[in-house]
Amino acid sequence: MKVKNILISQPAPAVLEKSPFYEVIQKHSAKIDYRPFIKVVGVSLKEFRSQRVEILDHTAVVFTNRTTVDSFFRICEEARITVPETMKYFCNTEAIALYLQKYIVYRKRKIFFADGKFDSFMELILKHKEEKFLVSLTEPNNGEIPETMEKLRLNFSKVVLAKTVAADLEGIDPSQYDLMVFYSPSEISTLTSTFDMEKIPAVATFGTSTAAAAANAGLRIGTLAPSPEAPSMAKAIDIYIGKINSGQEPSPVVVNSGGKAAEFLKAQEVKPGRKVRPRKPEQPVAAEKKGK
Repeated sequence: MKVKNILISQPAPAVLEKSPFYEVIQKHSAKIDYRPFIKVVGVSLKEFRSQRVEILDHTAVVFTNRTTVDSFFRICEEARITVPETMKYFCNTEAIALYLQKYIVYRKRKIFFADGKFDSFMELILKHKEEKFLVSLTEPNNGEIPETMEKLRLNFSKVVLAKTVAADLEGIDPSQYDLMVFYSPSEISTLTSTFDMEKIPAVATFGTSTAAAAANAGLRIGTLAPSPEAPSMAKAIDIYIGKINSGQEPSPVVVNSGGKAAEFLKAQEVKPGRKVRPRKPEQPVAAEKKGK
């Protein structure tokens, strides 16, 4: 069997030649279809208020995607909340940090960003541990950021500002593909709840949580990324197709269920003068220190 037809659960690129998968198409004469399996929508003002979170009680906001940025400022406008100029913003990528210019004047002293990696993002937040953080979340989520912040004994609240819902998948037949590519556990959930397992081919997964979701669902994982051999999904697919089309048997995929949070916390424990002690169950996450 050769890999010729691939479905990627992402929007089609505006310029095909600039897509990271263009080289895969040219090199292996593959056909790639793009079809998002999920969409992310902001919560309503009513849904926000039901969470009983006060934005102005916080000094910093944590963002990991653009939808939560849009939802945050829309809710502030609808609720007539004036966000102070002193509010700080922490983003996991520069792209999200720059996106904030849509709503505020970009000033480096107020906006902080990491390189997209979990450990560097948590290091950035840890450097500003005196802040009272509002962690914006998309539901569902893997909980790694708030769980790690809790174990680091940081002062924070969490709020769901967006939710993931299934996209319209009418017209898709998984049996027509040799490989399907997914980037989140929600996409895996949509896949398995929509189609018969017998029709689903091998899947490629990005990220530990997506791979774990695929494994738990009983799907056959052909390849995953990132890895030392394949830092990108395009590279992972390139290697996989090369092996399959040449008659080789790909090595079994091993899913690491430890997660980025566990790895980060373990690294913190070995740093000189820094010990991460678990928070007592009865102590509220966002509790103020006595005397303040």
